[in-house]
Amino acid sequence: MTVLIAGCGDLGTEAGLRFAAAGHDVVGLRRSPEKLPPEIRGVYADLSVSVPDLPADVDIVVVSVAADASTEAAYRAAYLDGVRNVMDAIEQAGVEPRSVLFVSSTAVYKDSGGAVVDESTPTEPTRFSGQVLVEAEDLLFARTQGTGTQPISLRLGGIYGPGRTRLIDQVRSGQAVIPAQPRHTNRIHRDDAAALIVHLTTMEAVPETVYVGVDDHAAEMGEVLRFLAAEMGCPEPPTASADGASDGGPGVGPGDKRCSNKRVRSTGFEFTYPTYVEGYRALLAGEGVRHP
Repeated sequence: MTVLIAGCGDLGTEAGLRFAAAGHDVVGLRRSPEKLPPEIRGVYADLSVSVPDLPADVDIVVVSVAADASTEAAYRAAYLDGVRNVMDAIEQAGVEPRSVLFVSSTAVYKDSGGAVVDESTPTEPTRFSGQVLVEAEDLLFARTQGTGTQPISLRLGGIYGPGRTRLIDQVRSGQAVIPAQPRHTNRIHRDDAAALIVHLTTMEAVPETVYVGVDDHAAEMGEVLRFLAAEMGCPEPPTASADGASDGGPGVGPGDKRCSNKRVRSTGFEFTYPTYVEGYRALLAGEGVRHP
């Protein structure tokens, strides 16, 4: 089975290594293919501006792109143009992969006032980031309709892990601030996110079109910051007079919502890091290797 990782950065590389370990041939598209490990055949591609050449025998496509900047133009170039160019490439090559998985984000959901959010919750984003992601999802669904390809949108929460240690760095440097108003953060460890990509595209059951990819515990931000401070022996961060602190990840949007992973759990997927406690303790212990 041949797997194409379109946008083979940190998350895509980790997923690609897991596909390769399972015996699949893996091709990774990125602008710096020389940085990829030998298990992944690197091919140069700028998905924001061109239609790539695809292997004739591709079975699984994973679109795991990232914007170069936090602007609407950058998001449209990465996500909307990226999905469009990948789908054009599939059509141009005359191939019909069994599935195309798009790495989306829980940013497609608006503030729910702390209520639970799942796959049935309407996507009503209030920021351009979520709005562009919804457009990219809709494009994927439209382009696969009536074909034998199963579209999958994986809406990941805020990814943390090797090389993604912003909260740890903020607590250690004394820059972390606990929000004045409680706000939940929906997170997933990089390794679990990569494992979930492999799981959803290779499991025997036909996957659903949408999955929310978060761990078991939508933790309140203050809880996470206090935990990290205690683990590192740092002073407890102060509480803000107004809610302005944010981890800044794409899955940690404004407002307050608690994302549910029940659908992911129902597929039999098991998390290595079911909550932030296990994940951050592994990070603090120096586990994991950052990929380019």
